Amino acid sequence: MVPADPGGGVMRADRLADPTDGLDEALAAVDAFDRALTDGLLRPRPDQASAVTGLAHAVAGSPLAARVAEAAEKTAAGAAGEEHLVSLAAARTALLGSVHDALTARVEEATGRPRGGESVPEPGESRSVNLLTAARSWLADLARHGWRGIDHEVVSGAAPIVSAMLMDPALRRPATLLDGFAAELAASCPGSALERIPVRRWADLWSRAMVLTLPGAASVSPVGTATGRLLPLGVDLHEHPTAVQAQVHAVFEPADGSAPRLVRASVSAPKPDTVVGAGLWQLLRPHMSLLAAVGEGRAAELSGMPVTAEGDLIWSEEHARPGKPADAFATARVALPAATAPVTAPLDRHPASIAVPVFLEGYAVRKDDDGLTFTVAGHPLAVDTDRVPAAGPLTPEAVAASGACIGLLRWDAGAFSVQPLAVETTVRKKPVAIHAGGWAGGTADKAGIRAEKAATDAVAVLRERAGRLLRK
Repeated sequence: MVPADPGGGVMRADRLADPTDGLDEALAAVDAFDRALTDGLLRPRPDQASAVTGLAHAVAGSPLAARVAEAAEKTAAGAAGEEHLVSLAAARTALLGSVHDALTARVEEATGRPRGGESVPEPGESRSVNLLTAARSWLADLARHGWRGIDHEVVSGAAPIVSAMLMDPALRRPATLLDGFAAELAASCPGSALERIPVRRWADLWSRAMVLTLPGAASVSPVGTATGRLLPLGVDLHEHPTAVQAQVHAVFEPADGSAPRLVRASVSAPKPDTVVGAGLWQLLRPHMSLLAAVGEGRAAELSGMPVTAEGDLIWSEEHARPGKPADAFATARVALPAATAPVTAPLDRHPASIAVPVFLEGYAVRKDDDGLTFTVAGHPLAVDTDRVPAAGPLTPEAVAASGACIGLLRWDAGAFSVQPLAVETTVRKKPVAIHAGGWAGGTADKAGIRAEKAATDAVAVLRERAGRLLRK
């Protein structure tokens, strides 16, 4: 959201609450198919057959209609081949893509922010057809068994496929997805004993992996270069037991004077599960110029930095140098309203991928058992404080006491919410800005110093143990 000052515009918060035609019907068709997938498609019951047919009806007006109708008929009869399951995965992907597009259009109406005019190039052909075919065969077996029918024998079939795919750099994307998916399924075996199944998540992973087995689908789009000034807005920290990623959302001002645009810069590193909290930044600090820009409130000067058509900077230290001080809230008030939004790659069109930088100001805060809510111009907007990382000074309490917020607009469980990245609040009668990435480049904050020391000790012990193993 942008404030009503001369340098910005006013976000139409009411547009986020307006109903979207066809949204509920599309999601209902996806949910029904996901339930059918849970119990397996080898011998579908009448309700499963009806769900598959419903998926076909939902895309009846699209170019997929004939293929999906045939796939639904074969699946309902228990005779689905791999090509039919690929068609069903493509239909599910297309439906969620249409939901993404409808929600993105609603966000554009609310923010008044222009969308970039570039399109994502079509993917090229793939050379590793045999490995993709093997991956598709394993995924088809999963669909026939269903999540309740998985066991270690079924899931272990992915291991040799993943090992072979990881040897080919062009297949790292589907290989990583398959590896993580198989590990998650293996940790949940046997499926028949599960009390709760992540139905939407596993169906998302299955359908995405299935579509990525199509020749060319996993290829990377061409990369251009970016020269100009990067103005960070905030950092979104993604943590997994074995990996961590810091994704910086920023406004990029090209040196050629063309329109500013929103970009993302992501850096990641493997990690042991014992390194948590502020220790995560230590693993990421080989990318110090980016983290220093975030933590110290500075711009970064880019020269020939690789960038994808989707607005993702492929961060390289040799293409960046520290810039002048740049306050994130000044960037949010002045530069953000005019920044064009990046395009979205076709396979990334999913409601869960929506993460739009917004600026909120002049809101009222309500706190109850359901959590925090910002009320802007009379319209409530849920605040997702669960996404605030423990690796920084930003806390739910600081968010609740804030008067301005830089955040990411997201959509989940049928409603929009905002994930705070930074807030302006008052501490001891003084206005201060608190950022989720405030400790990214190091800190003099007492709490941050204590957390850093604890993390340093843990990392030192792990490195010493690793050294012993290597020496042996």
